[in-house]
Amino acid sequence: MNDKAGIGKGRQGSAGIEMSSTITDRILRKAPSLEPYGMLLLFGVLTALPIILTVRLVEPALVLPALSLLLFAEAAIAAMAACVIHVRSSVANLTLWDFAGAFTFMGCAAAILGEPDQAALFFEEQAALRR
Repeated sequence: MNDKAGIGKGRQGSAGIEMSSTITDRILRKAPSLEPYGMLLLFGVLTALPIILTVRLVEPALVLPALSLLLFAEAAIAAMAACVIHVRSSVANLTLWDFAGAFTFMGCAAAILGEPDQAALFFEEQAALRR
């Protein structure tokens, strides 16, 4: 009953001889997961969309303050979603908390690179639009 390839080997169980399926186990374990690429694509879309919208809809002098606010809003939404939705960590160990941290970091970078007078101009313009 011993096969040279090791495929036909069995083990003695309570109900007789059980055949092991080592080939299918090896195939299933080596299949690559596309989940990390999906999370990367989601992060790229959620990052690029506000940048494109901000550049197209806001004056050039106000892009960084507006982008900073949008990224902070995305970080807040991702943090709230992470609190509500308890998703298992993926293969790449990316979670919604990672998205929230990345959006916060990018929002801080946009705020630091922008000048304070640009932020004041942005808030004055928004207040004028509400009147």
